[in-house]
Order: sequence, then structure tokens, then C-alpha cells
Amino acid sequence: MRLPKRRMGRRAVAEPTPMLETRDVARFFDVSRPLVQRLIAREGKRMLRAVDGVSFAIPKGTTLSLVGESGCGKSTVARLVVGLYPPTRGSVRFDGQDLSVARADPSQRQRMQMIFQDPYASLNPRWRVRDIIAEPIRAFGLVKDKAETEARVGQLLTQVGLSPLDGQKFPHEFSGGQRQRISIARALSSNPEFLVCDEPTSALDVSVQAQILNLMKDLQKQLGLTYLFISHNLAVVRQVSDRVGVMYLGRLVETAEAETLFTTPRHPYTRALMEAIPDLDMTGRQRTPVGGEVPSPISPPSGCPFHPRCALANDRCKAERPELAPARGTPGTTVACHAVEEGRDGGAQPVEAALAG
Repeated sequence: MRLPKRRMGRRAVAEPTPMLETRDVARFFDVSRPLVQRLIAREGKRMLRAVDGVSFAIPKGTTLSLVGESGCGKSTVARLVVGLYPPTRGSVRFDGQDLSVARADPSQRQRMQMIFQDPYASLNPRWRVRDIIAEPIRAFGLVKDKAETEARVGQLLTQVGLSPLDGQKFPHEFSGGQRQRISIARALSSNPEFLVCDEPTSALDVSVQAQILNLMKDLQKQLGLTYLFISHNLAVVRQVSDRVGVMYLGRLVETAEAETLFTTPRHPYTRALMEAIPDLDMTGRQRTPVGGEVPSPISPPSGCPFHPRCALANDRCKAERPELAPARGTPGTTVACHAVEEGRDGGAQPVEAALAG
């Protein structure tokens, strides 16, 4: 792959290759009725556009979070970037290499792992913890004998805040937070460099969430990990992210540095998400809640997918789909919004941060 170049004086320096990059990636699902029923009803195929043209890059050692309402395509993106779903359109590149090629090479495949949402469903209840964590070690042939495997499992359990003796137990003997620590240990057992975290704290209590998030941040610093973090919890996203991408109906509508997004959101949908945060300080500021319902991804609206719920929508919004472009007045932010492009949104207006930093 030819890398873009950045000019520094008279020399051109190549930008570092991102750990993960998606280019116009899309995933559609056929949800049509059986053929005979469609012929009788004289209807065509029905395609659910779960992800429809998402592009982003994650530099090594950083965290990109994807946030949005349920059904916006976040988890589908997670499964696309680890190869569980093939893309309908577009491409995914892992460390400069096409994902289909990287997944075929075991030495490349072990560099990528995933932490799933539900620690109660993602661990085999019939296996002891030591066998669960050792499975990737055996699959990739990372150690020579049983003694080395046991030593490595004990080291991983200690690394995530558990005891090596816990390897003898079964998953049902642990709390939800402890099970998620086991899931993290399993993900780390193949010595990965990139982790996809699909809402890893959503099934946990708030106090346990903080423990798991702190653990993941510590592991990132120690091991130089790169994260793609999926969540609908804005407080979690602000704590762990370097950059944030906001998704709506299968597309990215805004990307920005984490603090910039929370202090100066530009897209009307992003601002609506911020308005939904409870005003615990009771500042009395006026709120403009977003109305309407999320459109169906089977038959999305024409033009901008958010226009049926947007107070700034005009005829152009209803007819022409906006593309991600740099937002004037907010460096480092890209927005897919005609109102922002035309200056009809009032410009970069800071909002009072309702989440603790």
C-alpha cells in the first residue's frame, strides 16, 4: 500500500500505517420472505442495510469508540473488522494488509482478538477457567508443553486481577465482573495487538464497570494495545477514548477527538445525544429533545438519514445524502451534515459537559 506523505521542510515523511482501517465498508442482510411468497405478492428482495459505507482508521496504541443508539450498526462493524462477517462492499485493512489475507495467516490472526458483550454467555460453562484461557494458546501453538501452558494461564489470571488458583474453577463460580476479567485474559492469551471490545461493560454494575475500564486502560499502557471500543454509554466512551465516531442508521455522522466531541458536538444527532444526558447539576439550561423514531434500515429515508427527526433539515437534506467532511471552526472534527456545511447550525457552540471527565 502506498502511504500518504507529510511534508516536513524539504523531506517527505510517510505517515505510519494505522493498525486498522476501513474503507467504505458495508454489510447488507437479505431479510426477504421465501421465494414463492414473494412471487405471489409480486415483491422484490428486502435488504437490511446494517452498515452502509463506514470509513475510519485507528492509529496504533490508541482507542476509537463507536457510539450510537441500539440498531445503528456498531456491533456489525465490530464483527466486520474481525472477519466474522464478510463485507458486502468496501474493504478492511489490518496493519496495511487486506483482512481476508491477514485472517488466512495464523501469525496475523493471533494479533487480533475480541471481547464480547455478555460474560455470562461468552464463556463455556462446561470448561474450567484454565481450559478457557488456554484454548487460544493451544490453537496457535504458542507454548511447547503443559507446564508452560499452566504457567502462562496463571500469569494471565494474575494480570487481570485474579488468582492462578481460580483456573481450577468453573465460570458459574464467579461474579459478572470476574467473568469479564476471564474474558479479557482469554483475549490476551494469544498476545494480540488489537482488541475489539463489543460493549464489554454493559452487563455489569456501575462500580464493576469502573474496575474493568481501569483494567483495560492499564493493559493498554502496559502492552501497547489498540482498541476498537463499541458502546452506547457516553460516560464510558468519554473515559476510554482517544477519538469517537457517532453512528446513525449504519453510517458515521461525526468523528472527533473525545473531549472535542463532548464539549463542542456539531452534528444535530450528536447534540441530541448530549441533550439526553440528565442535568444532575440542575443548571436550568434549555433542552431540545429529538423527536420521532429511528427509521427502518430496510427502507431508509432519502437524502440524510436523520432529516425526518432534524429541526435543521431543508429540501437539500431530504434529497442529497451528506458525506463526512471537515467541520469549519472545529479542527479535527468531520461531520456528515448539510446544515454544518452551510453554516445553518450556528457554528461551533460549546455545550455544558454533563459527564464527569
